[in-house]
Amino acid sequence: MITENDLKVLFKEDEIQGAIKTLGERLNQEYRDEELYLICVLKGAVMFMVDLSKHLKMPLRMEFIRLSSYGSGFSSTGKVNAVDISLPDLNDKNVLIIEDIIDTGHTAKFLMDFIRHNFKTKSLKFCSLLDKKIKREVDIDPDYHAFEVDDKFLVGYGLDYDGYYRNLPYIGYV
Repeated sequence: MITENDLKVLFKEDEIQGAIKTLGERLNQEYRDEELYLICVLKGAVMFMVDLSKHLKMPLRMEFIRLSSYGSGFSSTGKVNAVDISLPDLNDKNVLIIEDIIDTGHTAKFLMDFIRHNFKTKSLKFCSLLDKKIKREVDIDPDYHAFEVDDKFLVGYGLDYDGYYRNLPYIGYV
């Protein structure tokens, strides 16, 4: 079991909030006067989505889904499990998927394909707080991201280790 003392800070709280504000400003320009559906991938992205939504000025709706690709420990299983993926009618809607981190890309691809298969959205884009390109196994990139990160195991600000450390206001690594 890792402890908070084992962590080194990668992004401080003010850096995270500044990057989120910048993302919000960009989204406000892109979706000016448009309704937007935010689809939050639980549990990791909830803090990011809540903070991002505070900067958004357009009418928006929030939806939540649960997917899993991590077992216990430090790495993705590579297999995506749809724990709870019930969504409203997204036909002809602007949809923005909100994720904490995109690494292998399997979860992002699964979700983008699922929505494309089941709905004819007006627009469908992917926003991730963190982009770990070095681990990518699938040809997919987020439309928006706040930070690009190296191959480190990250915790804090929604990211967890066996369910712990999501509540840290910063992002750290072991």
